Amino acid sequence: MRGLNTMRRRAGLTVPQLAEKMGCTCSAIYFWEAGRYWPKAECLPQLAQALGCTIDELFADPNEEHTPEKEETP
Repeated sequence: MRGLNTMRRRAGLTVPQLAEKMGCTCSAIYFWEAGRYWPKAECLPQLAQALGCTIDELFADPNEEHTPEKEETP
């Protein structure tokens, strides 16, 4: 979740706003953004929805260019 801070800002949310949506403390959000802790697995759908992304995007490398995978033909 290296890009969580960027994703939160792109969603137009402050730390307190995201914490309220997630039902957790601001400290928890700061720890997630710093990579000290990760949210529980059952919270991931709610986090993705709050940020307007998919769960996969939560774990994507923010420095990697995302390109659609090419389909292989036999």
